[in-house]
Amino acid sequence: MNPTEQAERHGANNYHPLPVVITRAERVWVWDDNGNKYLDMLSSYSALNQGHRHPRILAAAREQLERVTLTSRAFHNDQLGPFLARLSEVSGFSRALLMNSGAEAVETGLKACRKWGYTVKGVPEGKARIVVAENNFHGRTISIVSYSTEPQYREGFGPFTPGFDIVPFGDAAAIEAAITPDTVAVHLESIQGEAGVVLPPDGYLRDVRAICDRHNVLLFLDEIQTGLGRTGKMWAFEHEGIRPDCLTVAKALGGGVYPVSAFCADDEVMNVFQPGDHGSTFGGNPMAAAVGKAALDVLIDEGLPARAAELGSYFKARLTALNSPHVREVRGRGLLIGVELHTSSGAARPYCERLSKLGVLCKDTHGQVIRFAPPLVIERDEIDFALEQVAKVLT
Repeated sequence: MNPTEQAERHGANNYHPLPVVITRAERVWVWDDNGNKYLDMLSSYSALNQGHRHPRILAAAREQLERVTLTSRAFHNDQLGPFLARLSEVSGFSRALLMNSGAEAVETGLKACRKWGYTVKGVPEGKARIVVAENNFHGRTISIVSYSTEPQYREGFGPFTPGFDIVPFGDAAAIEAAITPDTVAVHLESIQGEAGVVLPPDGYLRDVRAICDRHNVLLFLDEIQTGLGRTGKMWAFEHEGIRPDCLTVAKALGGGVYPVSAFCADDEVMNVFQPGDHGSTFGGNPMAAAVGKAALDVLIDEGLPARAAELGSYFKARLTALNSPHVREVRGRGLLIGVELHTSSGAARPYCERLSKLGVLCKDTHGQVIRFAPPLVIERDEIDFALEQVAKVLT
């Protein structure tokens, strides 16, 4: 059996990948097992903001591989402190709790918000509630899918975790109406990526910030897909000039080399955790810390957020100028762009399949949306190549 047949024979049927077998990658390009070359316009759902196999990140990984890779948090290691200090500088929060996957970071945040509600706000034990938005995507654990509104993410997985109130995304008034004395947090994505690159109305996050302040409720933002330069600023919430009380970050924090995630907050929230309350065998391991620090250094030293702003504006404008009869809307911020198709044009997946045959890899999301999210190191002429292929498919 070939590798694809082996994966289908021995793996779970929980993904439906495009029929491309990637064997090699460099910067924004990947090659399949037949030597065909493709432009990566997905970057592993924004986990490759720095591009494939960035030499500085690989060098940090190689150096650490030769020294020590895992200690557990039963002991100190010499990489954790410098990484935490760099992450605090970049995030603007005084502390971070390191995990591995984005879903783990979100679960950490949920626990922190609830415990803050009991120990600081004074909510009666077991009564904490968190307001969330429709069409969210924060991960796939039982607790997280408990407040998903996507039927497929929930079907067959109940009973679900209680304590969540779901309101429409982009409706600040609905959030305020949902808040009760037992509400401890409002938990949102700054931009809903999996929902189809859905941007809230201008001023939404500012209004939510004010609402949370009025009601002594934490604003907990998920920037796992939108953070680390993807939208043209280091964090998408910076576009509205606000600051949340806590933040989750993952994906590009590992530089496309190693899974690294974090829950970030200041002392008032983070100090609810005491030794033994929460942890992870691999969270904060020296390999992750060395890679994570290098990943942050690359983003800053190479000015990748500003690059995303410049090239994202160019890419979005050129996509809009195609005037395709199939396209209902082009939307996004920075290098996170969704092209929504008219329902009469059919689902987005066949368009993605045709693009793959033309050397461009992207992914459909939410049925009717083609998502483009290339590595932030992409060049203008490479965007032009993608645009040429998109024009062939959409016009």
